[in-house]
Amino acid sequence: MSFAAQEMRIRPCVPAEEPCMADIVNDAASAYKGVIPADRYHEPYMPLDELRSEITAGVRFWGAEVGGELVGVMGIQDVANDAPAGIGDVTLIRHAYVRTAQRGQGVGGKLLTHLVGIAERPMLMGTWAAANWAVGFYQKHGFTLTSHAEKETLLRTYWNIPARQVETSVVLADARAITLIRKA
Repeated sequence: MSFAAQEMRIRPCVPAEEPCMADIVNDAASAYKGVIPADRYHEPYMPLDELRSEITAGVRFWGAEVGGELVGVMGIQDVANDAPAGIGDVTLIRHAYVRTAQRGQGVGGKLLTHLVGIAERPMLMGTWAAANWAVGFYQKHGFTLTSHAEKETLLRTYWNIPARQVETSVVLADARAITLIRKA
């Protein structure tokens, strides 16, 4: 049976799958090589201990399973914020990756649709500015690219990332978040 003909199941990932999840992230992140700034790319892109640190920090990973095989992962992280620079509590999309062999077959879209459906807060997504395929993917699914000034504020408010990553990233927001951002 072809991949496209098999049923896809979206479900929470479990601790025993962490090595497989890291493999998926690192396989998919190979697309960044030569695209994102060289000082931000390394192999492995996300070592297993870093993945586990993200989970400890509150990232909840969901997986796309096809034929009993995990082929994609996407995390969400609820972040509370009452600082004046923020837009309140949000849900971040974190670490969205699909195995290279399954790209372009709807895996990421189904994961994102599921996470948008369960999120109770406005949603934000940060990605590399040079990863035009990722930016386009989120725009296709209803997210809006924020302005440079909005991005700067959002990344510094809701993410804990190095300044160099802030410089080279963009933020996309769902309709709820855009409304709040543009009112602020």
